[in-house]
Amino acid sequence: MTDHLVNTSKFLSLILRHAPEKIGLTLDAQGWADIGQLLALAAQHGRRLSREQLDEVVARDSKTRYAISADGFRIRANQGHTLAAVDIALPPATPPATLYHGTASRFVEAIRAGGLLPGSRNHVHLSSSRETAVAVGARHGKPVVLTVDAAAMRAQGHAFYVSDNGVWLTQVVPVAFIGFS
Repeated sequence: MTDHLVNTSKFLSLILRHAPEKIGLTLDAQGWADIGQLLALAAQHGRRLSREQLDEVVARDSKTRYAISADGFRIRANQGHTLAAVDIALPPATPPATLYHGTASRFVEAIRAGGLLPGSRNHVHLSSSRETAVAVGARHGKPVVLTVDAAAMRAQGHAFYVSDNGVWLTQVVPVAFIGFS
């Protein structure tokens, strides 16, 4: 993506996942925002963005961070929200037996002590692919890939969800279900 598209994607991530109030935008309970309102409010705050540019960012985002509604009038982030009022209303899903979590080596001791916690997000993010987990961990430093016994977690009543872009979500991952090898 070009620098402009990357910057626009970062702006959308901020507004749709964390701080819609920065431009006066309101998200509904599932995180959807009216596209016309988003574009108008962004322009009022010095961020001119056309519908074509928005569509290009959504289409070219390698992580498929955003979704446009079937009617084409609304947009939301697929996951990663820090807003307590947003529940993207995903149905529970049966995960693969093993999922992966990419992190940086500096966080491993804290994870050993307390498990995987969502931090400021609404869910812990997991991947069905080791390669994706390596890429995620590398964004934060020297990557470490943890394995998660999702089958055992599910058997003990933990719920899993899968976002539209394939990211697996759960509330927490207790230490007992994490492989640190």
